[in-house]
Amino acid sequence: MSTDRQRVVLKLGGSVITDKDTPETVDEAALERVADAVAASLETGAIDLVLVHGGGSFGHHHASAHGVSTTAGTHDAAAALAIHEAMKRLNAAVLAALRERDVPALPVHPFSAASRDADGETDVPSAQLETMLGEGFVPVLHGDGVVQAGEGVTVLSGDELVTTLARSLAADRVGLCSTVPGVLDTAGEVVPRIEHYDEVASALGESESTDVTGGMAAKVRTLLELEAAASVFGPDDLAAFLEGARPGTTIE
Repeated sequence: MSTDRQRVVLKLGGSVITDKDTPETVDEAALERVADAVAASLETGAIDLVLVHGGGSFGHHHASAHGVSTTAGTHDAAAALAIHEAMKRLNAAVLAALRERDVPALPVHPFSAASRDADGETDVPSAQLETMLGEGFVPVLHGDGVVQAGEGVTVLSGDELVTTLARSLAADRVGLCSTVPGVLDTAGEVVPRIEHYDEVASALGESESTDVTGGMAAKVRTLLELEAAASVFGPDDLAAFLEGARPGTTIE
């Protein structure tokens, strides 16, 4: 890695840090490993890090129960709060694990700051994050509810947050830590590099998913639109990514 500091936006998949089959259950061992890797990477002073985590068994469970997705909203304040409060509980667990390792992590809850217009364009103000990074903190955001014109409250996914922040913060690198070691082809092998969606379209199929935020196809499409190089990799490669390597699948 260059001696120059790099700005890195990293998403921790909800399925990486939670037991997605059991409502509101943190995978403690996995979260501990993730926190260890993050703490070790910051000791070098080589990166400025923005963390985003998904909903896993916290947000997805409540969003699904209330019929809320990235496109279908609710005007029921209680439903919106159920989703948001669940994500705050998961965020608190992530922060606790990081703080135990002296990572200067602070929460940023998108529900209180972001908005989405009637065309589905999302605005996530970046001034606060820029200031936090400048003061040496690690902002920790998460998938959340977002108020959308004409829809009430919809879901703002961690994936959308990552791509939005990568642009507004001019990230040098983007990482998505998933439960799979990268984007897989039809034989189940990791595709080392993707430059065009057509290269993997047959393997990814449609962008339908069992969660409320879209599957790997949607991730690849949005990451291809970024100027920064992106990597999709599994938890075993998190430390390598934070050290500057390009494990898993590189998308650019």
